Amino acid sequence: MNPPLDLAEFLAPGVAADDVPELAPLVAARPLLDAFITLFRGSEAEVLLRLLVLREIGRESDSPRWSPDALRARFTYLDPVKLETVLKRLRDNALLAFADDGLYHLSDLGRNAVAAIAMLLRFADGEDAELGFLTAQLAGLQAVGSLTPEALGHLLSKLNDLTWHFEEAIASGSEFHILAARRRLSANEKWLARGTEILRELLADPDVPFEIATIAQRIGLAQSRLARADASFQRALNKIEAQRVTLGASGISSSDVSAWLRTLTAERLAAFADEALALVPEIALLAGGHELLDRAEAVLSDEVRAREVDTTLPPPDAAEVNTAPETEDLALLEHFAGRLGAVTRPASLAEVVAGGGFAPAAYRLSLLALLADGESSGPADGPVGEFMRLPLDVLFGDTLEAVNEDEIALISAGRVAPRGTSDGYDTVRPEPLDRLGTGPVEGRLQQTGFDRLSPNGR
Repeated sequence: MNPPLDLAEFLAPGVAADDVPELAPLVAARPLLDAFITLFRGSEAEVLLRLLVLREIGRESDSPRWSPDALRARFTYLDPVKLETVLKRLRDNALLAFADDGLYHLSDLGRNAVAAIAMLLRFADGEDAELGFLTAQLAGLQAVGSLTPEALGHLLSKLNDLTWHFEEAIASGSEFHILAARRRLSANEKWLARGTEILRELLADPDVPFEIATIAQRIGLAQSRLARADASFQRALNKIEAQRVTLGASGISSSDVSAWLRTLTAERLAAFADEALALVPEIALLAGGHELLDRAEAVLSDEVRAREVDTTLPPPDAAEVNTAPETEDLALLEHFAGRLGAVTRPASLAEVVAGGGFAPAAYRLSLLALLADGESSGPADGPVGEFMRLPLDVLFGDTLEAVNEDEIALISAGRVAPRGTSDGYDTVRPEPLDRLGTGPVEGRLQQTGFDRLSPNGR
């Protein structure tokens, strides 16, 4: 069993390992991590030797068990003492098992480590092999039903990194950078297509977890951006082509010259400068009388110097400024208040609000609705407050009555009467008329608002 893990010296004061949930999966995988520590601890030569022995032992599939003599015969090119040291280290760290029959064979942990390293070595041969490795890893995890959000996150990170690289190449304006990025995109097209197939199968599953589905959709968006990158490359190359310079009638362009210069070594480039540059002594300033006079004027003239150091602001414009505050036009309200103040007997709404067309009548009706709400709903001062204190009762009925004049077809039945004289007023009317005056009005009318009025003929 592994000894207790002490991380106190690596954590901040007052923080325990149990307080860091990110450490839990790593601590749980200590046997696997110990296997890789065994493989990769020490000098580079020692690491290569352990990997060599472990891979060769695991490569024999027909007879996976090896006797000590068979191993010494297989590794005759290695020093016997070094070979025994490597075998003991692999055996002591559970990568290599030594059975009761005296034969060596790979343990399960050792075989998994060899398989993982073999896959990494397989994808290390080509350019941008990381995308291929991640895509192959996702395909394997999906096949066995062990797909995790972390594995999808690695692929998403790689796709975003490629997008950033391609955008940087386009922004550089360099034809060589754009062509290199385009070749890199072409090399990854098969992995992008394979990733699209994996995402399509993944999102088609109705039981896929929400977190995995969210990351899969983000991967799809990143792949769409990469699919559009080729068109962006072509537009950038077309712009460069329009600016290309041809050297006379030779047919050689500036891009050809730049590509040729890139093939030369630093020594060849430095040789071009031989006898091409001449070192000359610094020539003193030569100036005539006019040049000296211009310089002297700027230095000796007080007016010029004062103008250069003058930083005062220009005087303000003498424009007329209207400082009077804006006021609301309440002339129609005051006129209507005076009109209502002269009411001495009950009058119908049509008699009170009509006059001047539909818009003024609608405004008066809204004021009557405000007056019907009571004095407490208005301000204490001003024309509106004086209007709300008028000693009038406003009663609205539930029916409509016909007017058919002054742009008003129908109006709510109701009365405006001096306060105290409206007792006993019956708000119930005969069947209401529709807008054409031929039938009942369907629906319940609101007590206030422009719905009370309608223009004649509209």
